[in-house]
Amino acid sequence: MSDRVRVEVNAGIADVRLTRADKMNALDAEMFRALTDAGVALGTDLTLRAVVLSGEGKSFCAGLDVANFASGGGLDPFARSDESPANRVQRVAWVWNEVPVPVIAAIHGACFGGGLQIALGADIRFARPDAKLSVMESKWGLIPDMTLSQTLLRLVRADVAKELTFSGRILSGSEAAELGLVTHLSDDPLAAAFELAGEIASRSPDAMRAAKQLLDKAPQLSVEQGLRLEEGLQRRLMGKANQVEAVKANLAKRAPEFSDPT
Repeated sequence: MSDRVRVEVNAGIADVRLTRADKMNALDAEMFRALTDAGVALGTDLTLRAVVLSGEGKSFCAGLDVANFASGGGLDPFARSDESPANRVQRVAWVWNEVPVPVIAAIHGACFGGGLQIALGADIRFARPDAKLSVMESKWGLIPDMTLSQTLLRLVRADVAKELTFSGRILSGSEAAELGLVTHLSDDPLAAAFELAGEIASRSPDAMRAAKQLLDKAPQLSVEQGLRLEEGLQRRLMGKANQVEAVKANLAKRAPEFSDPT
């Protein structure tokens, strides 16, 4: 068990917390390992319904612990395995795409560089209006290399992505919401994230997993391929136990009782 990340699962909702509060949850080698391990483990949990990703202390994540990596850090950032298209440092953000259930990030304080890329790996983001976000890698003479190429351009126009990347400027949570980096603003993003996670957890887990798969994969496909994916996923849902239970519960005006995916 790492002291960098804490994972607690209750009623199908995983509470994933970065716990390096004394360093504003800056990413050192151990944090990379712990976050990736947490995402991989959650991805195999069939009881899981949603994930809430947040940071303890004053910030979500202030980005890379530069001093740790300057001294070696004990981590080969470009190491790869057959498990994922992402290399070792990319996977700390990409693993939240690989988790098959909705992932919600709750952003407060600093969300810089790698921290922002982790937040962009979530499906949905709540942020405080006064949160501070930045694609900060240009400050260090680098480019963002933790999956930003695959996430930021899904959310904002190319010229906006370029301006944020070239300048490395810090924007507020309010501006981030205006640009589309943040889904919703909240004075208490963690509470808002858990409220939405509870709503998601009340839906058919089969439908939620299929919806995430559809919305993640379809933009990469041709029109025909996207429509066939949509049809194929729907065929797998229709008439199955959880879909039937959703209909029965709605008609009876009662809470549904869903089974875990198989």
